Amino acid sequence: MPFLFETDEHAQLRETARRFAKAHIAPHARAWEEANEFPLALYGEAAKAGLLGISYPEGDGGAGGDVTHALVASEELVLAGGSVGTVVGLNSHGIALPPIVRLGTPEQRARLAAPVLRGEKVSALAITEPDAGSDVARIRTRAVRDGDAYVVDGRKTFITSGCRADVVVAAVRTGGEGHGGISLLVIEKGTPGFSVGRKLDKMGWWASDTAELVFEGCRVPASNLLGEENAGFFAIMVNFATERLYLASQCVAIAELAYRESVRYAKERSAFGKTLMGHQVTRHKLADMATRIAAARALVGECAVRVARGEQVPSLAAMTKNAATDMCSAVVDEAVQIHGGSGYMREVTVERLYRDARLYPIGGGTREIMNEIIAKVEGY
Repeated sequence: MPFLFETDEHAQLRETARRFAKAHIAPHARAWEEANEFPLALYGEAAKAGLLGISYPEGDGGAGGDVTHALVASEELVLAGGSVGTVVGLNSHGIALPPIVRLGTPEQRARLAAPVLRGEKVSALAITEPDAGSDVARIRTRAVRDGDAYVVDGRKTFITSGCRADVVVAAVRTGGEGHGGISLLVIEKGTPGFSVGRKLDKMGWWASDTAELVFEGCRVPASNLLGEENAGFFAIMVNFATERLYLASQCVAIAELAYRESVRYAKERSAFGKTLMGHQVTRHKLADMATRIAAARALVGECAVRVARGEQVPSLAAMTKNAATDMCSAVVDEAVQIHGGSGYMREVTVERLYRDARLYPIGGGTREIMNEIIAKVEGY
């Protein structure tokens, strides 16, 4: 089922993403998940197919379009590719590059963003720390100005694509306590004092690497500062709203794939003399799944259209994320139940989707933080 905003252009993009996923992801999905990584060459292949540059300005090496185009492509990569971890890792630039494009100088965009969009480099966003997750104002990683550089000390954790990232957009403290002292600084791979602490093992998203990053006396050129010093918090919040929309859209894709797998299985599997689909209880489960997905898809579509118009919709983005994550959790759980014992086996798609889905009520701001945002905006 397409989003209501989809045009012929979106349909063509969906077809491009589908062909790419079937050719380059689906044949390797399980192997890459088990290996906990996918080949770096996939970035280059995706760039050649025109998929990495979606929603980025052509002047920066992008393919144009807006957030609605990016959502359609990402959804189809999940549906046709079957590996959420691969799609998440491949699209980590979706949260890392916007601050560079939005705040960066022409020189910064050409040097830092364009190579990523060409598939030559990998980017990551580094906000979360061991003692600061959803509460961004508490970050401790310190960047002290020293001549023409910043000296950075601190740690980041749960960083998607952190192990292989060449370009890391990091939230650092350049001023006093609280949100007013935070800046965004690009730290590049190979900078002395910058290292990967360790690769983290996760419940889901196995094919995407997730890392701890360590900065010890890391000397970063001052020219890598994005925007004004101590003005990074607002940029992070703007970025979060779009990230939450992306996460909600991924939930719709995960649930849709789990639903499709369940329909297929219910038609093939027999019990008590007829297929599972022949039992009313199964049909009603599937009907409820389809209804939940349709409702979440409609909310994602509304949020996407408003974001594409340039509206600031933090409350709606939070509502959308919570609604989509709740829906996804319920649908994948039901999908495993329909599959029975098979749904508990690692070689079955719905088992992987069940694990992948658990991150969404946590990542990009927890469900509880989303409710706080909604309450604040609504004025209660």
